Amino acid sequence: MSLVQNPTVDCVPQLGGPAIVGTATNAILNTVDHPRLSSKRKLDDYGGPTFDDEEEDQDENDAAFAELVSVRMRKDEPNAVHSSSDAQPRSITAAQFNPRVPDDRSTSYSCSTRAESTRSESRLQFFIKMIPEGKTMVFQFCPRDTVRSVHDRIQLVTGIPVHEQRLIYRGKQLQWERTLAECSIQNDAGLELVGRMRSTGHPHAWQVVDGIVSVVCRLCRGETILTAANDIKQRMTKFLTETPKDEERVPGHLQIFLSCSAPAALVMLYMSPIKGNKDCADSSISHFLNFLNSSRNELPKPYHNYCAPIVLEFCKLLRRAAIEDPLYLSCRSTLGSLLENSKKVIVMQEIFPFVSELGNSLSKDLVSSMESPTSVGPLLGDVRDLAAFLLLLRTEITEQVGFQGPIPVTLDGKGYKHPLYGKEIEFLHLLFIDLLKRMGECLHKMEQCLAVKHKGEGETIYSGWSQYLAILKELNSVSKLYLGAEEDFWMVLKLRKSSLCTLIIKYAKRTDDHQWLLEQKDVTDFESRRHLAMMMFPEVKEDYEELHEMLIDRSQLLAESFEYIAKAEPEALHAGLFMEFKNEEATGPGVVREWFFLVCQAIFNPENALFVPCPNDRRRFFPNPSKFQLLFIFNSENTLLRYLFYTC
Repeated sequence: MSLVQNPTVDCVPQLGGPAIVGTATNAILNTVDHPRLSSKRKLDDYGGPTFDDEEEDQDENDAAFAELVSVRMRKDEPNAVHSSSDAQPRSITAAQFNPRVPDDRSTSYSCSTRAESTRSESRLQFFIKMIPEGKTMVFQFCPRDTVRSVHDRIQLVTGIPVHEQRLIYRGKQLQWERTLAECSIQNDAGLELVGRMRSTGHPHAWQVVDGIVSVVCRLCRGETILTAANDIKQRMTKFLTETPKDEERVPGHLQIFLSCSAPAALVMLYMSPIKGNKDCADSSISHFLNFLNSSRNELPKPYHNYCAPIVLEFCKLLRRAAIEDPLYLSCRSTLGSLLENSKKVIVMQEIFPFVSELGNSLSKDLVSSMESPTSVGPLLGDVRDLAAFLLLLRTEITEQVGFQGPIPVTLDGKGYKHPLYGKEIEFLHLLFIDLLKRMGECLHKMEQCLAVKHKGEGETIYSGWSQYLAILKELNSVSKLYLGAEEDFWMVLKLRKSSLCTLIIKYAKRTDDHQWLLEQKDVTDFESRRHLAMMMFPEVKEDYEELHEMLIDRSQLLAESFEYIAKAEPEALHAGLFMEFKNEEATGPGVVREWFFLVCQAIFNPENALFVPCPNDRRRFFPNPSKFQLLFIFNSENTLLRYLFYTC
């Protein structure tokens, strides 16, 4: 079901309250598709559209926005835009859709929410003139209604956020908390509506993002734009590439993307029932994510910090559509990759829903991995995303709770209660217990499969085992936060030692950090520890393009070996070695091993000692007179020793 068809789907965010999606598409467009802040804000910016930098038919634009714009009139004209405090609101309003507008219905409808007795009071009808265009609107309110309720009504009709409005009466600005009676407003009074003049340091960025939103709204209206996807992508690239180099200006530049409701507009396009709109939004949002992923190594890390809130906004909006939506999963993965440097702008409460979601998904996947050898089991992407989110959670909890030791949390909820993160800390503990229980069951299932192998019935390898080791690593990190959790974690691994050792041998890689496995030596055996030790060495490559060749006389083994190695380039010694003895035909790896053996014997031969102890004082040494001619190869021995150590 599409966004427009389902009035209960929340899709467009609000900074001040929840968003409710209605059934009238035109109303959506009227509240989203208006020019945003420019270098000098004018109130009439909300009176008409600015779709593109291209010149378009103004009459068509005016007709499309006829529902939004008030008409010019005199006080005695009957066709004035009339807004009564008892009138029913439209099916969808700007307050419901504009993320900059607080959703305050208690004040939006004024007298319609009051007791029936207030309906019998005398009503005030007055006129509000929009400056500078002179468009006039008619309103009816009760005398005891506040000025704030009038501002809210103007917001419903025009889409102008309350915080950008100013009402002037008799040369004075009306204060929000005062009533109409206190302001001496009478029937047929004339008020003036002006906007707050604001300046911005990024006028061009506002224009670029406005162009994105305008194109999106035209598509949602049903217009056909053949180059819409390319236009949106080009504007996105332009907006991101023009990010200021000065870090102090970066937040203000990137915040424009959120202030213009660009994520909300793109998600609205993604949920649009009109053919082609979803594909256009999918490619546009994916382009934004791909740009961040591809340029992550090029952009300074602080830039990632300020891009994370934008990706978080996409995640929040798309998550309401479907948790399994591919675009949502892509946004969530990108957010996880940006979280390493985003702890100052994203708090625990904002990412905790993703942790809960991933934890539940992994728990189900662990169960499925035990049922069938062909089960995929936990996905690599889910495990990687959970690790990224947990890193931020652990850091935040450690900073908030302090370094007073593990947190005493009990299953009955009577343990430690943090004033700010109490629920999150308790839920993370429950998630740890659930995943640890599942991992214990999975390791037990592995033991059963390994026992079948020992009986000679053939080995059964489950494809779902591949992520077990990575999940255990994250559980180990979480266990350090809670009192008694670390002991429970290691107890499970001790009981399933054979399964853990199998996981290490089969799935431990050089690119992973396995230091945590060395904290408890009794959970590993010799073979698994040997495998971990081998993972510390760089991977051997034998496909050398060139070999370092040496032809050695056995009678001059040490001296000639030094000559070859001393004259060789260091890079050449890192490659392959081709060894041959004079007057011998044998070559290959066996000859190389023999040469290493003979060189080591010669270096450590006591008869070739370069220094001998002093007969009178064994603590002193002097050059060996009988081997003084060998002093010139002292560097040879030193060089050979270093080379042999590296190669072996």
